[in-house]
Amino acid sequence: MFESLIKKFVKFIDPKLEKYRPKKAPAPKYAPKSLEEFIDVLRRTPKNILSAKDRSRIAAIMNFDNRKVGDLMIPKKNLVFVNSKDILGPLALDKLYKSGFTNFPVVDNHDQVVGIIHTEALNALEIKKTDRAEKYMDKTLYFLHDTDSLKYAIEEIERSQCYYFLVKDSHNITVGCFTIQTLLDYLLD
Repeated sequence: MFESLIKKFVKFIDPKLEKYRPKKAPAPKYAPKSLEEFIDVLRRTPKNILSAKDRSRIAAIMNFDNRKVGDLMIPKKNLVFVNSKDILGPLALDKLYKSGFTNFPVVDNHDQVVGIIHTEALNALEIKKTDRAEKYMDKTLYFLHDTDSLKYAIEEIERSQCYYFLVKDSHNITVGCFTIQTLLDYLLD
C-alpha cells in the first residue's frame, strides 16, 4: 500500500523536476545513506528546484505511517448536521449548499447519527414543502476511530468503496468525519 503511494508521488513529482535535469545526467556523486542524510539533502535543495509545496508533500508522505485519522479528520464542531425531521425547504437546502460540504450527517432527536445525506441525492430531488431529511438519507454508515492509522483508513476506503466515514473516539462518541478528500488534501496540498 505504502509503496503504491510512493510510486504515485514519484509519478507526480518526476515531471516537475524534468526541466532541472541536465540533458546528459552524470551519475550522482552523493547518495544519502540514511533517512537523516536524506532529510538534510532535502533541506539544502534550492527552492528553485524543490518548492515549499513540494517539500510539504514529501514531508506528508514521509510522515504517513505516523499519522492517525484523528490528525486529519474534520472536527465535529465544523460539520453541518441535519435533523432527520427537518424539512428540506429552500432555506435548509441553501444552508447545506453554502456550507461547501458534499455529505451531511443526519441525527435523530437524541443527537445520534442515523444516516447521511449526499448532495447527489439533493441535486436530483423535486423537493416538496413537506419532504423531511429522513426521506433522502442513506442509512448505511461507515466508521473509523480517531486512533486508526491512515494506512487502515485507505484499506477501509478500498474495502467499502465509501469515501465518507464518521470518526469515533475511544468512548464511541462521534468526534468528526474523515473523507477521501481529506486524505488527498493532506498528501497533495
